[in-house]
Amino acid sequence: MLQILLIDGDEAFRTAIQEGWSLPDSQFSCAQDAAQFAQMLQVHRYDLVFLDSASLWQDGLDLVTFARKRQPELEVVVLCDESSVSAARAAVERGATLYLLKPVTARELMDVARRQSGQILSHRAHRGLETHVLEELLGNGPSMQKILRLVNKVAPTTSTVLITGESGSGKEFLANVVHRLSGRGHGPFVAVNCGAIPETLVESELFGARKGAYTGAAADRKGLFEEAEGGTLFLDEVGELPPAAQVKLLRVLQNREVRRVGDSETRTVDVRILAATNVDLQKAVAEGRFREDLFFRLNVFHLKLPPLRERLEAMPHLVRFFVHKWNQTHGRRVSGFAPEAEEAMMRYPWPGNIRELENAIEHAVVLCETDRIRLTDLPEALQVPTAPTYLALPPARGVEEDETMIPLAELERRHILRVLSATGQNQSEAATRLGISRSTLWRKLREMGMAEE
Repeated sequence: MLQILLIDGDEAFRTAIQEGWSLPDSQFSCAQDAAQFAQMLQVHRYDLVFLDSASLWQDGLDLVTFARKRQPELEVVVLCDESSVSAARAAVERGATLYLLKPVTARELMDVARRQSGQILSHRAHRGLETHVLEELLGNGPSMQKILRLVNKVAPTTSTVLITGESGSGKEFLANVVHRLSGRGHGPFVAVNCGAIPETLVESELFGARKGAYTGAAADRKGLFEEAEGGTLFLDEVGELPPAAQVKLLRVLQNREVRRVGDSETRTVDVRILAATNVDLQKAVAEGRFREDLFFRLNVFHLKLPPLRERLEAMPHLVRFFVHKWNQTHGRRVSGFAPEAEEAMMRYPWPGNIRELENAIEHAVVLCETDRIRLTDLPEALQVPTAPTYLALPPARGVEEDETMIPLAELERRHILRVLSATGQNQSEAATRLGISRSTLWRKLREMGMAEE
């Protein structure tokens, strides 16, 4: 059923339209002014809004932009008279669908609703399909359902979101989902790995640089904040930012202004910030490695992605997705797995999460000589017969089973050692097989006191 809303300060006009409204499969309601409209948008979802030109602004707030950011698929039709045509045209440039000249009748508005219904229903079907695909790829267990419900509420806003989870668990994928479901979905999505930028270049990469600001700066250069204008900037591994960059990032979040390195001029930016990390930022704050005020600015909404081993219901869908992807990329026709290969994949704990799974599937698709992936086609780490299971190692003789459960940190430590051994202590190759960056592997080794090993 289509949800239709009319906003107009003329009570007689609202009454006439409501009494004459008879469009099947639609629910019609009214609001008297912009303030009431803004309140109703917070609690109800609408498909089509007829907005009188006198209600285009509320205390300096552009209602068209506000409405489209809250509900990106909303169609807005502006009602105006001859004196407000220019304002209505400007509203169309800001995202309204069209404008109509008053006087208009209920029949004319129903005709517009009827014409727009096809596109509205198409948007709705696409959203339903997208949600279904997301549930398959991310998992539809209770923890992921909670996250997806929050995503659907938060995405249409401009609020900052912090996404946490283990390396490779799908944080950038989820950030892209938030971007696509927002009013900025047609704008740029710029992703940057903060941990991969040399410390001396972080500020110029993020905020830009003026010509001559440093050796090699031959021309003025935009930073990533300016590149993401009108869209979303995704700061991955935000916990790796050096202190000086943290101060500047805090200033951007507070004032929405950036200053290029070596420049005295500030520039206003219209950018939504999404950040992600696989480290405990609260612990980093307590240890003085991350600014507390920046943490609170980033942590407006928190999406905590569980690791792949805790959402195994997504595994079959992810495997099919990656097999299809790498079939297309490499011109192969893999259609399934031999039983022993399938068993090895289900037994494996996937410490590198979805990224490691994708790397393993590509590895197997490339090596596969038939239409079914064999155990020997999988990476060596998956072929080890003693690979740890998701629950526990087999109980030792004479020891109760509950005493044999290993902590996750120890499981990860053993697996990293096993992969390093299989690669002849080659850290670059080990990081690739684990589905993580070399810097992440080094950090894990250092945290576990295994750097020398």
